[in-house]
Amino acid sequence: MNGAQALLRTLVSAGVDVCFANPGTSEMHFVAALDDVPRMRGVLTLFEGVATGAADGYARMAGRPAATLLHLGPGLANGLANLHNARRGHAPVLNVVGDHARSHKRLDAPLESDVDALAGAVSGWVRRSMSPADVAADAAEAVAQATRVGVATLVLPADVSWEDGAAPADPVPVRPAPQVPSSVVADVAAVLASGEPAVLLLGGEVVACEAGLLAAGRVAAGTGARLLAETFPARMVRGAGLPDLAKLPYPPEVALAALSGTRHLVLAGASAPVHFFAYPGVPGTPVPEDCAVHVLAATGEDGVAAVQALAELAAPGARPALLEPARPQLPSGELTPRRVSAVLGALMPERAVVVDEVITSGVGLAELTAGAPRHDWLALTGGAIGDGLPMAVGAAVACPDRPVLALQADGSAMYTLQALWTMAREQLDVTVVVYDNGSYAILQGELSRVGASAGGERAGQLLDLGGPALDFVALAGGMGVPATRATTAEELADQLRAAFAEPGPHLVHAVLPGRR
Repeated sequence: MNGAQALLRTLVSAGVDVCFANPGTSEMHFVAALDDVPRMRGVLTLFEGVATGAADGYARMAGRPAATLLHLGPGLANGLANLHNARRGHAPVLNVVGDHARSHKRLDAPLESDVDALAGAVSGWVRRSMSPADVAADAAEAVAQATRVGVATLVLPADVSWEDGAAPADPVPVRPAPQVPSSVVADVAAVLASGEPAVLLLGGEVVACEAGLLAAGRVAAGTGARLLAETFPARMVRGAGLPDLAKLPYPPEVALAALSGTRHLVLAGASAPVHFFAYPGVPGTPVPEDCAVHVLAATGEDGVAAVQALAELAAPGARPALLEPARPQLPSGELTPRRVSAVLGALMPERAVVVDEVITSGVGLAELTAGAPRHDWLALTGGAIGDGLPMAVGAAVACPDRPVLALQADGSAMYTLQALWTMAREQLDVTVVVYDNGSYAILQGELSRVGASAGGERAGQLLDLGGPALDFVALAGGMGVPATRATTAEELADQLRAAFAEPGPHLVHAVLPGRR
């Protein structure tokens, strides 16, 4: 058995049975081994950033790693942005990166690069397999490390793949998340009993499951603490029957206002918040200077159990306030961001997976979807735009029985538009709504926020997406995805109903006022 065959057999025995791939010459024995290991599903992507983003979305919804197959250092580099997002969201992703054969590496071939250094920038664990005898054990360890630390990368020289002498390895056991000591829970309970203004900032697994949110709701009901979610949670369960959980706002001035007056900030699965960027005259964090920060559960600890224990200790018998089922009325008239949100809130399918890569155009989105049927919400964890469409691919592969709704800004859509082709080829049940305002609108706001001048015509050209305008209907059709264009709320509602009713991918081009 050659190294590639042993590698694949080891991966599937450890529960990794999907590989998002953009291979090259060095990975051909891995590709050939797919016929020998039919349990491994290979999903072709046309760009490495789609492969890595899809693995991120898959991991968030499946709760276990998917693999990527990338070609040498340049292929890995093309996927780094979405691996950055996966790392920031603590998503378990396993990269298999081919490299030159061991004898060829010293010749400095044109595609030679420092693969290990590139991988280290976004990986919590990196290993290079040095012989066929090692590759299966290395693969088993890679799966375990991806589960523990997030992104793990295994570098696979070509000759290690093609040489014989390999054998599959057994999975490496993964220890469960450590429990938070009872003394920490007691300390936080005492803080909440003080009566001083407190905020419980939730993230990670606490917001990804019903049990965590219900326990947090009990804490809020019994102690008066306010609940907030981190700004960009990797996965958050939402909808009727759950507490109404607002997210800490993104704009620094709004985030500062949201935490103003807070004397105690309790972190449960979330990190202490900081602004994405520095701004003149603005502190780097929205946490007030006189606010004490308490860590109930750090990343990697069992945050759900910690919040449940806190509820039992600090709020025995308390009942959480829960959202009643509610949907907005369907609006009418010219499309605006808020009318798009109202249409989505009115028509969102049950058990939807929503992938959100709109910020400036998402006006009213959280408010108008809060009482919709239960759904999951995936956000842009690391801020590297272009993750939305690939994440939708991965989420649809992980959850083939659930509708996926990708809410996508126009500018960031163009980073990884090739994801549409994979949606069409795999016939994934994804409905994409492209919000087209014809600009990088978030940067127009940042221009003034950072204290730059108002900007003239030349500056404006770098933030404007017109001349020529992007035709998303034509672009989607060219990649095999049926697409329509909506300029009114009525058109958007009709087109979404049709898309939700028919299996397979669809794209709706929502044209907003800035574009017309």
